[in-house]
This record gives sequence, structure tokens and C-alpha cells, in this order.
Amino acid sequence: MAIDEDKLQAFLGRAIGDLGAAMSATLVLIGDELGLYRALARGRLTAGELAAETSTDERYVREWLANQAAGGYVEYDESGDRYHLSEEQALCLADPNGPVDLPGGYAVVEDLFHVKARAVQNFRTGAGMEWGEHDPCLFRGTERFFRAGYQASLLDSWLPALDGVVDKLTAGATVADVGCGHGVTTILMAQAFPASRFVGVDYHDASIETAREHATQAGLTNVTFEVADATTYGGADYDLIAFFDCLHDMADPGGAARHARQALGPDGHCLLVEPFAGDSVADNLNPVGRVFYGASSMICVPVSLAQHGPALGAQAGERRLREVMVADGGFTRFRRATETPFNLVFEARP
Repeated sequence: MAIDEDKLQAFLGRAIGDLGAAMSATLVLIGDELGLYRALARGRLTAGELAAETSTDERYVREWLANQAAGGYVEYDESGDRYHLSEEQALCLADPNGPVDLPGGYAVVEDLFHVKARAVQNFRTGAGMEWGEHDPCLFRGTERFFRAGYQASLLDSWLPALDGVVDKLTAGATVADVGCGHGVTTILMAQAFPASRFVGVDYHDASIETAREHATQAGLTNVTFEVADATTYGGADYDLIAFFDCLHDMADPGGAARHARQALGPDGHCLLVEPFAGDSVADNLNPVGRVFYGASSMICVPVSLAQHGPALGAQAGERRLREVMVADGGFTRFRRATETPFNLVFEARP
């Protein structure tokens, strides 16, 4: 068989880049934990200066810096043998309020290596794995990685894209945040709309405990959290029920949609935020789809299969989500309200 040398070199170029990224994943986590990125965001430093400022060993730091500079995560000034973060790098590596919290994403990657042996078994047997069976780094990483997008879009874009919801929240509404995890979205809304009442719901008790701690730290009195799954939480006549990046994980997404439809008031709204995806595999063969398919293989699909669910996966797409919300859930109106490069945002109405 004749080998196309250009295609071979192009493939190897991509593969070596991926190998370098994989080799560097743990180093990103180390840089975050030891405060190396935060120090570099404050100014230009030699390896020795960075080590002194962060109480670390210079020899290790020197090697870490070279790796990070080779990958484009750190800037290097050869004339002064100094390193720093550009403003753009600092936003993504050293600022928890930046547009993307990359170390949070790498904490999710860390979990995938923890569960690799279990994943091999699941691939062979078709079994699943509950969310709570993952390493705690997944929960912390998910909170950090998704927080950035929620802070950037939830209050300024997603809620305003819903028909009249901001006015209802301002006046005083009742809201359920289903699959709330550590409560990031619940707390953001509760802080922004003090006249409204919010309940965060999740079946993972450790996440609810963390959410309660976050709410207490924020001094909020208009939010509560309860352990329940998406088909059994209490309450009625909600003005808004929200699902943030969680419906596709669920054992019974159609049942979750039906329960939300029944729990909403007659003029209520359901906000569905899901990973950005087209309706076909071919639509999603891009860098964002690659990330989501990877997470879906190791996290989303196993969580649903653990309870014999349909395993929608993180790349379900609008057509399948419409079926879940309308055909299965009983909503009569469903529309794409807005989107970002990472999320599709839908509004469903009774």
C-alpha cells in the first residue's frame, strides 16, 4: 500500500501536539495548585524568582516553565530569561472570573485517569457508573470549568433571551434549578434577583452539601438546596425550572421533562442549557465536539447507563432534545432562545 507522505506528516503533527498536551495536563494542575500561574500573571520572572515567590524548587520550576512555554501557555523572553503570562493567558489560567477556567477543565481530565480501569470494564460489559462514584476532583473541576460560562452568559444573555422571565424574576418568582451540582447557577440567580425564591435540586448528596456551604458563605436567604432526583423533587406552580448541562446525563430525561411540565405554573418557563451540538456526528467533528464526546464517553453516558437510561450523551443535538421536551415531556412550545460556542439554550413552555 502506497503511503501519502504529506498525509502521514499531517497526522503525526496533530498526534504529537496531542501527546504534548496529554503530557502537560498534570503540569497545568500543578501550576494552578502551586500558584505558579497567578505569580506569572503579576509580572515577568526568572525561574529562580518564580520559585522564591511560590516557595517551590527552582529546578522543577525551570523545567515546568519550559514545558509551558513550548505549549504556548506561558510567554518567554529569551534576552532576560524571564517568563510571564499575557493578558489573554492570565484570563484563562489565573483568573477564576475569566471567560474560561482552563485548570478547572484539566481537573475534569484528571478524573478520567482515576476511572480508566472502570471505563475499560464498562466498555466491555455495557455497565454504567454513577456520578458519585467519580473522584472528587471531577466535582471541583466541573464547578470551576462551567462557572466561567455561567458567569459570562446566564444573567446577561440566557435569561434575557427567555420571554419575559427577567421581569418575573425581578418582581418575585419561584425557581427550581434541577441538577444544580454545587449550586453555581442557583446562587448566581439568587444573588441577582433577591425578590425571587430558588431551590437547587440534585441527587448527589455531597454536591448538595457543598452548594449549601456556598450559599451560606454568600449570605443568601432566598435559596435552599434539596437532595432529590429530577423526577421526584417537590413544589408546584414554578415560574421557572432550569436544567444546566445535565439533562443529557439523566437516567430518565423524558421523565424529568414531564415532571418539570407538571411542576410549572400555567405561564411558566423551562430553561434548558445543553452542550453545543449539531444533529449528526458529522456536524460535531470539530475541537468542541471532540472535548464533549470525550467527556461523554467517560462521564455522561456511564451516568445514564448506570440507571438503565437512554444515554443521550453530551452531543444529543437540538432534534433529539426537542423530542425529549415535546414528545416525551409534553411541552407544546420549544425554541432555541440563544447560543454560545459551547452551549445551546432552549426555552420550553407548557
